[in-house]
Amino acid sequence: MTTKLETKTTGDLRQARADFAATFAAFREANDNRLAALEAKSTADPLLTEKVDRLNAALETQTKRVENLTLAQAAPGFAGEAKSADSQAWANFIRTGEASALEGKSIAAGDSDGSLIAPVETETRIDSVLAESSPMRRLATIRTIGTSTFRKPVSTSGAASGWAGETDARVETDTPTLELLDFPTGELYAMPAATQALLDDSVADVDAWLAEEVRDVFAAQETAAFINGDGVNKPSGFLTATGLGSIDTAALDTDGLIDLIYEPQSRYRSNASFVMNRRTINAVRKFKDADGNYIWQPSLAAGSPSTLLGYPLVEMEDMPDIGGGAKCVAFGDFRRGYLIADRQGVRVLRDPYSAKPYVLFYTTKRVGGGVQDAEAIKVLKVT
Repeated sequence: MTTKLETKTTGDLRQARADFAATFAAFREANDNRLAALEAKSTADPLLTEKVDRLNAALETQTKRVENLTLAQAAPGFAGEAKSADSQAWANFIRTGEASALEGKSIAAGDSDGSLIAPVETETRIDSVLAESSPMRRLATIRTIGTSTFRKPVSTSGAASGWAGETDARVETDTPTLELLDFPTGELYAMPAATQALLDDSVADVDAWLAEEVRDVFAAQETAAFINGDGVNKPSGFLTATGLGSIDTAALDTDGLIDLIYEPQSRYRSNASFVMNRRTINAVRKFKDADGNYIWQPSLAAGSPSTLLGYPLVEMEDMPDIGGGAKCVAFGDFRRGYLIADRQGVRVLRDPYSAKPYVLFYTTKRVGGGVQDAEAIKVLKVT
């Protein structure tokens, strides 16, 4: 059964890539004609412009399809894996509310409200599907912690260094000045509901169901905070960080994007990525460089993002739109620039009373985040 599903997914992915390639070829031809008309007559045929916009929208839809099929093909095969005794007891608790098998175990140490800490297998599954849906988790540094706040010491003056021969005396260096960066965690919650029929189904994988139900809610909420969060009971967003360098430009164009690439120091550019929302991507997809080549290129390998001026391009819907002085494009090494702090332990409160005949599962996870190196990320503001 698994083999058949994998074969179908592979076939669908192959067809999706072929459809995307055909649409992209049509888009380039139509946009080339539009640009030629603009150069010749200073105005483009409205029907041709409409065709370019229609193909652009189709590219966006097909890009999402390719990405989803790629993730589905690469998803870890949880089905059929051996389950620990704790995991089996946890599944029984989810189905029936019976927690006696968990008594005396570490996973039973929940809050005073009656919630329980999920076993490692369940937490790992939630983290895995969350990483698939959260673009910032694919870019940033992630630290798992056991306290409510992660503190990272950083050097503000730098350690002194020098050169010396093999037998030369070493001059004593100055002690660097250190300060602590705090990354407090806030509580992220979701409340999926299940029917009793689902819970009574002995074949259904309740762990997979719970992970899938909280995935999109968690991913949407935390990604918005990683970008624009104010740090109050939530992560601090990189767009709200102080000391983040920016470039102002009157209009979004290829020159402004090139200037943004060279704003960070060279050590940050080797692993850098562009970040913007889908409407900005639709705009830059039409841009060309001085040699007439499109600066946006589709992905050439499974699981890889499209590229802009040779750098990976990652879509984040919560990035601002173009104009009004908004920071609509970010560029840099997000792994060095942004840190996500995950507090270990996912808590679940089973509530069969508040929404009868449904059973609610109040699921909470503590997450923090913030900029750890402001020099690694730069932004473009379009006035």
